[in-house]
Amino acid sequence: MSRRTPALIAAAVLLPLALTACSTPKGDEPTGNKAAAKSDGFPYTVTNCGVTTTFKAPPKRVVTMNQHVTEIMLELGLAKSLVGTAYLDDEVLPKYGKDYASVPVIAKEYPSYEQVLATNPDFVYGGYASAFAAGDGRGREALKKSGIETRLNTESCAKADTPMETLYEEVREVGRTFGVTDRAEAWIKQAEADNAATAEKLKDLKALPVFVYDSGDKTAFTAGGKGIGNELIKRAGGTNIFADLDKSFGDASWENVVARKPEAIVIYDYGSTTVEQKKKRLLTDPALADVPAIKNKRFAVMPLSDAVLGVRVPAAVEKLAAQLHPAATTS
Repeated sequence: MSRRTPALIAAAVLLPLALTACSTPKGDEPTGNKAAAKSDGFPYTVTNCGVTTTFKAPPKRVVTMNQHVTEIMLELGLAKSLVGTAYLDDEVLPKYGKDYASVPVIAKEYPSYEQVLATNPDFVYGGYASAFAAGDGRGREALKKSGIETRLNTESCAKADTPMETLYEEVREVGRTFGVTDRAEAWIKQAEADNAATAEKLKDLKALPVFVYDSGDKTAFTAGGKGIGNELIKRAGGTNIFADLDKSFGDASWENVVARKPEAIVIYDYGSTTVEQKKKRLLTDPALADVPAIKNKRFAVMPLSDAVLGVRVPAAVEKLAAQLHPAATTS
């Protein structure tokens, strides 16, 4: 789980639509290459997790590390920009299956620095801070020295407690970087509509106290109050009992789980430990016997890729709401 702790194309370049903010009034248009760059919205400068980068054109050879950033690229129609990918937590969504199959998987988990370089990338997009672990040779500075620009999913460095807006900005900036602003804005518009529809269904319901069980034995590794996991629970009609944990993921004591009396438990599904094994661990722990969610065997399940900052989130809110409040969401 340490990968989630924040420091926690060879195809033709897509022709992006001109951005209104970068357009020039009639009569003042520059000429030649400068005009082309202006109309395409480049150069584009963005600061991401403390790293400022100026792009003169969209990256052409991209490696993605971690599933949720891979799916952002695929959602924006950028499969042909990908020369390598790594680190799945679960299956990609079916709608991305064909595009994902066209991208070489360069490592089951994180690739080595040498494996990254072998793809001859000009851009690496990481989902968790651990994707750019300097101790493993993949630090952003080291990649920059090799002529490779980078981006880190902003859940790893966001300061403001507005995770859904952070998601929209993540998609917006990636779309801008690759010159597909129109696709990014279309996705954001649909996401806003989907979130509003779910909120309407739940508007009169009392929030349900929820405990997220990611993993852990001596302690419970859970969703804290920062990041999209907490936002998912809130928007799905729940209250995260560990919202006071000042991070996206962290450890909580089982004594606190008991004391805070969750009425539902959300299990994150990923890796080699199955959902049934996690349920068994919770149901057979005598210390948890009096927890309302355990007494009533009230569980919800989410794939891990639904619970991180990626394009699955709006649908994940709706799916979680349906598990926490089935009567309200099916009426």
